[in-house]
Amino acid sequence: MALYSHPNAGVRTGTREVLRIRFPQWGISRDVAIEERRIHVNSLVPGMYVSRLDRPWAGTPFPLEGVLVGSPEDIDAIRRWSTHVVIDVDKSLAPTPRNVLLRLGWGRVGDPAPPPVQRYESHEVPLEEELPRARAVFADARSVAVRLVEDLKAGRRISVAEIESAAEPMVASVIRNPNAFFWLESVRARDPYAYAHALNAAALAATFGRHLGLPQGTLVDLASGGLLMDIGFSLIEAATINHGGPLSDPQRREVQRHVELGLEVLRRDGGASDEVLEMIGAHHERHDGSGYPCGTSGFGIPLMGRMLGIVDSYDAMCASRPYRPALSQHHALQSLYRERDRLFQGELVEQFSQALGVYPTGSLVELSTGHVAVVKAQNPARRLSPRVTVILRPDRSVDPAFPELDLWIHEGPGGQRVSILRALPREACPVDLSQYFV
Repeated sequence: MALYSHPNAGVRTGTREVLRIRFPQWGISRDVAIEERRIHVNSLVPGMYVSRLDRPWAGTPFPLEGVLVGSPEDIDAIRRWSTHVVIDVDKSLAPTPRNVLLRLGWGRVGDPAPPPVQRYESHEVPLEEELPRARAVFADARSVAVRLVEDLKAGRRISVAEIESAAEPMVASVIRNPNAFFWLESVRARDPYAYAHALNAAALAATFGRHLGLPQGTLVDLASGGLLMDIGFSLIEAATINHGGPLSDPQRREVQRHVELGLEVLRRDGGASDEVLEMIGAHHERHDGSGYPCGTSGFGIPLMGRMLGIVDSYDAMCASRPYRPALSQHHALQSLYRERDRLFQGELVEQFSQALGVYPTGSLVELSTGHVAVVKAQNPARRLSPRVTVILRPDRSVDPAFPELDLWIHEGPGGQRVSILRALPREACPVDLSQYFV
């Protein structure tokens, strides 16, 4: 074994450092690149190599040179001694599709291994071919969402089987081409928030799970959870839900009861799977333990509950509410990213961003030419250059031709490549797009 001295006393985490390592017996030195990242112990997953604790190794039961995490039990052991650890990326096991799910925190100790990862094509069918089918799926799912809210308000029993029957064709459409649903949603007339949020959350959750390679049955569970997660709001006073200012403590507690109320309805009426109940019960828990109803943190929150929490927060930020304007999809993703490893698991936020793209389908954007456009489809390998449909000219008049541009190949005046200058909130486009596209 080569003896060497390691001069790196402090670690600048999240970067790749070049360290000068001396091999005295050979009389040489060598520069070695080492990437180390500091993370919370709750973000540890099997396969990570812990090179440092937030305390000296001496006095702990671990070897001084580091620990390769092999099981959830190893994580529990490290948690008893340390709050933050430093990971040596190069010594960690290279990710595979299945251990990506493990790294994200699939299951609990004793649960079965992750399911076989599905390999979905980026677009199984062209967008134009999927749009007619997606339009019919959207209409059927919207009818179910409207009827669900009306039944709850009227005190009628709800049919979880009907929800799942709406979720299945939605998932099938998302698998064929995830752009279709979000393009249609962006050009439709605005629905009341309760309906729109349920539909968007269902499609977003299915798209998120598709990106992770989850099997189709699990995608249906995720979509069903998105449709059902906020049904408890229908049982709370509208004045409290639509309150325009800061909530009082009693009002806040009442709003938070929507999780409990929704679960009571689902258990009463039956039919919801344990997986759907679990994710709905956990979608307001937060990575740092600041959520509700249980204050669960880290990997104690089921993976699909964490996924639904990200989806719920993202879509809520993209919608106008009585107490604040909507954010653009791009800025909502940035807001989630700022909360990584605090409210939301950092790597899961990164996976969600990859699933949607830098400028998600349906985003309103200003181009470098001054035109305003809607993102129509992603270029999977070129996330900064999606396909867009131009809506407004630089003078903000409507361009009735609605030209479609592929920003990867389109050139503007003078041969300059057209790019996205900035994301815009939906309110920046005064045109009712449903008059032209639906």
